[in-house]
Amino acid sequence: MPDGPLLKVTAVDAFYGDFQALFGISLDVGASQVVAVIGANGGGKSTLLKCIAGLMHPSSGEIHFENRATTNTPAFETQKRGIALVPEGRRLFPSLTVEENLLIGGQSRRAGPWTLARVYELFPVLAERRNLPAPALSGGQQQMAAIGRALMGNPQLLLCDEISLGLAPIVVRDIYSRLPQITAEGLSLIIVEQDIVQALRAASYVYCLQEGRVALHGATRDLTQEKISAAYFGV
Repeated sequence: MPDGPLLKVTAVDAFYGDFQALFGISLDVGASQVVAVIGANGGGKSTLLKCIAGLMHPSSGEIHFENRATTNTPAFETQKRGIALVPEGRRLFPSLTVEENLLIGGQSRRAGPWTLARVYELFPVLAERRNLPAPALSGGQQQMAAIGRALMGNPQLLLCDEISLGLAPIVVRDIYSRLPQITAEGLSLIIVEQDIVQALRAASYVYCLQEGRVALHGATRDLTQEKISAAYFGV
């Protein structure tokens, strides 16, 4: 593993047309580290993940992964290098079965521990429903399938965008309970969440975005609830 952080984002600005979504965002993720990015809707969380994954290119600033510049690298190359995105809303292919969706995630053929059998071990319900079309799954099961699809690429960095979105609390807790099994394989995670409680439990470091800027960051153990709330709500 190269010296320094696995991922380094430096002073990134990003726009949608004339609208600026990110203002000088900087962020580091270490090897085998779980980092939470929290904030209200419109804070820039998903835009940040898109920039890291290569789905958007910053207008300025730099992104380095394993000490290699990926600022303007297209998404398919970023995925081959070891960054996988679990997108908001799951975005499974509705015309394919659960297993076919998972197999698509392994197209890069990166070496690593994650195989179809290993994903089914992590999420046994997917094995039971492997031959069903993706829309036949519940919301929580679809989220498991989206995570499994990303893991099939054997990434070094997993980007999870709003794992809890639209799911019942008991389902969210079930999915979050599997994260230690994922990080045990040496992966680093960035978890974008509005569910602050779950995010802070899972992560060792947190960034709070507010209107496209880093309003607060630090080790989770060092940040009080008052500081996090003030940064989150901009008060």
